[in-house]
Amino acid sequence: MNSIGKLGAMQQFVKGGRMMPAAAISDDSVLVKKIVTEHNPEGIEYDVRPLLQIVEDVLIRSTLSSEGVTTGALARVDHVEDRSYHPGQTNTLEALSAKIDRISCEISYKTLGGVDAHSTTVGIFDMLTIFKWDVKIVLTLAAFALTYGEFWLLAQIHDKNQLAKSMAILKQLPSIMEHANSLKPRFDTLNDLVRIIVEVTKCVIEFHDLPSQYITQDITAYTTANNYIPVASYWTIRSIVACAAQITSLTTLGYEIFTSTDAWELSTLIFKLKNIIDHLRQLLNSCREHIGKKMDAEAYHMLRDLFSKPHTDNMKVLKALIYAQDDILPLYDGVTKKRVSLEALRRKNVLLLFSGMEISTDELLILEQIYNESKAHAPRMESRYELVWIPIVDPNSEWTEAKKKQFESLQENMSWYSVYHPSLIGKPVIWFIQSEWKYKNKPILVVLDPQGRVSCPNAIHMMWIWGSAAYPFTSSREEALWKEETWRLELLVDGIDQEILNWRGSRALSVAATCTCSPPSSAAMMKKLMRTFLSAL
Repeated sequence: MNSIGKLGAMQQFVKGGRMMPAAAISDDSVLVKKIVTEHNPEGIEYDVRPLLQIVEDVLIRSTLSSEGVTTGALARVDHVEDRSYHPGQTNTLEALSAKIDRISCEISYKTLGGVDAHSTTVGIFDMLTIFKWDVKIVLTLAAFALTYGEFWLLAQIHDKNQLAKSMAILKQLPSIMEHANSLKPRFDTLNDLVRIIVEVTKCVIEFHDLPSQYITQDITAYTTANNYIPVASYWTIRSIVACAAQITSLTTLGYEIFTSTDAWELSTLIFKLKNIIDHLRQLLNSCREHIGKKMDAEAYHMLRDLFSKPHTDNMKVLKALIYAQDDILPLYDGVTKKRVSLEALRRKNVLLLFSGMEISTDELLILEQIYNESKAHAPRMESRYELVWIPIVDPNSEWTEAKKKQFESLQENMSWYSVYHPSLIGKPVIWFIQSEWKYKNKPILVVLDPQGRVSCPNAIHMMWIWGSAAYPFTSSREEALWKEETWRLELLVDGIDQEILNWRGSRALSVAATCTCSPPSSAAMMKKLMRTFLSAL
């Protein structure tokens, strides 16, 4: 095409009003009214994530680097990991490839015919009425990737492959590469717009992936987002049309076609999509927060239900408390210093030590001694038990490097099992132990039998008072031990500190005197006084 012909094409292109700035940006509701009215999805579910992954791979590798511009050549994107696609990932592509080709041809034809961007966008929506919003966007983005990817592929290999060289000449690539430096700002803006298009696309997909069983129409954020998705879809596809128009005009009309109007158009769309994605993310975060609360409440009630029913073994209960998925090993073995599965606890008596990271070294030493002694008391496999430390950390607090080191130090000093990381303990579990087992930031020791039933809701005081003699640390064993004891001051101080017998005027002595002068009438009262005494020390 000579310079006169190009000039005429350029004038037709501009007169066609590709952007329609005044009408297009003034009122979104007017723009999307038609496409919302005709939106009629047929109910077929398409998993567009694999297709988007392929498209994104094309777009990421179709990038002109700064270094490439100075040499007039395209730099390869070597830092991007190579992907291999299995057949399942291309199922959606096989079903929709004809539609993708048609969209690509539609954009090119209308762009060269001077049809404005709004009309082209509406035309694409007319072709995709039976698809959901996320599918509409991904199909259009895939159509653009065909044109965009072909352009940059030829630019990358035209100097090494004769076929590519001939194709590149037909698309005027040598001339375009000669002016790469002057075109770089435009391509940078184009790449920025492509990136934010992908971000909005992912955001819309995430909205459609929200679990519907936790979302109802009365949720304000959901309703608002549901009404806003058509607007986001319109402007995303409108932006894809603008990007495709840039490449189509460049390869057919030459590099001279780029004008200041083109740059303004792309920058305006970037600004528009940034506002859209910020608003969408706020709405999605509100929806996720609502869903999270419902899921946590459901998990909490599931825990309560689990502990109210009999089980053949303890695995369901332990999975619900520690980690329900099977994708990682949730326990850390204090002996082998390796991660292990919950299978190590199957059909065993399990002592669950719940505590924060403020548990003292002295407490750990006492536990270590009692643990080792008790293990010796239970040599038979059927009477064995295991101790598991379950760290309780505020899920809303920041996990700092100092906390990480403190946790790892505690974990390394334990010869029993521990949860590999505090993040494996969810909010519902914390609520459960707080409400059901009265955990209040002080260590408690919950005893489960081989079937997952609670043998004792807190055996920590039993351990401190009787040590390994309290094995198997059940409530019935505690009652038996209290009945065997003679209620005297020596009982309180035995194994703690003999100097307590010489105390005068202290709170501990006052508690002890009460115990010896007025013997309690029940084991329950005796335990209460003993625990009061222990808390006074």
